[in-house]
Amino acid sequence: MKKIILALMILLIITGIYYFESQKVVIPSTAEKQIEKPAAQNDSTLETKKSSIQKILTKSFKGNTYTLSPELTGIVGYLNTENNTKIKDFRGKVVLIDFWTYSCINCIRTFPYLKSWHQKYKDQGLVIIGVHTPEFGFEEKFENVKMAMEKYGINYRVVQDNNYATWKVFKNRFWPRKYLIDAEGYIRFNHIGEGAYVETEKKIQELLAEIKGNVTNIDLTKPLAQKKFLMITPELYAGYEFMLPRGQEIGNLGGLVSQKKHQYILPKKIDADTIYLSGQWLSNYDNLAAKGKGAIVLKYMANSVNIVADNLSSQIQMEVYLNGDYISPQMAGEDVRFNKSRAFVQINEPRLYNIVKGGYGRNELKLTTKGGFSFNAFTFG
Repeated sequence: MKKIILALMILLIITGIYYFESQKVVIPSTAEKQIEKPAAQNDSTLETKKSSIQKILTKSFKGNTYTLSPELTGIVGYLNTENNTKIKDFRGKVVLIDFWTYSCINCIRTFPYLKSWHQKYKDQGLVIIGVHTPEFGFEEKFENVKMAMEKYGINYRVVQDNNYATWKVFKNRFWPRKYLIDAEGYIRFNHIGEGAYVETEKKIQELLAEIKGNVTNIDLTKPLAQKKFLMITPELYAGYEFMLPRGQEIGNLGGLVSQKKHQYILPKKIDADTIYLSGQWLSNYDNLAAKGKGAIVLKYMANSVNIVADNLSSQIQMEVYLNGDYISPQMAGEDVRFNKSRAFVQINEPRLYNIVKGGYGRNELKLTTKGGFSFNAFTFG
């Protein structure tokens, strides 16, 4: 019985196969000729369509993943570039936007990398645009920005964003900050502050490779020696609009007197990381100005000390003391000069001056002046 059932099942399967095979459509030979590969002239059309579809898909992907770069807005000055320069002028290239201001020590430390990238990649399609957005009033002047660029050897394009218009459309809040914009105008990378130099340069090379830039044999810029992380005095500002909103205050009794000349007396006890004044000083929007013979005293913790300062009329000499004596050559910063044992800094233009460049530790700094002098901030390293 089992053999009969098995034979019937085999017969049923064979019958089914025959039936389904008979239902297939046989394509005539003429039809086969009709579906042969299109003529060579249509290959180009197909490739063009493929390319167009690919571009649409890529643009759609980028639009969903990245943000289109805002445009330079409200620019009041142009250096090393044509007036009315725009980011869109460089479509097809890679654009690096760098927000900076020339008295910012963090910005200054990034200059060697920016200059190296400009030199190595400008012929491969990289365009650097420094957007100079001033922190202090004197940084708004075209001549001062030009002076700083010459001092630091900046040869790439720079625009002046004095009214923070470009700063605002980029929704930026930091000095320095870098944005990398690809050939189609999309922001593909951004970094706040110092550091990430290798990561940034690798991204530059990646974006240049997208536009066929020949970067395969270009070595990455070697990072400068990094200092060991140490606890240091935070940046200290002068001027009522800069100090008070940050919760900073001078250490003298009564504190800062906004927009008025005031006679300050040094107390016997000096607290650390706080600015103290002696003599008559005027508190302005973004600085403290000496109105006669005066002194600044500061007990700091750091390797180096910088002051952002200016002379009010003619150049002046600011004497530099450390722990009660004139600063020694071993501890003196790059801008300190000596006349026998006397140590001083010649203040002749508004900028950042390096006054201490010695060993790490807690020290008491004293700066004296006969007047005609203002300062905006102390920075430490």
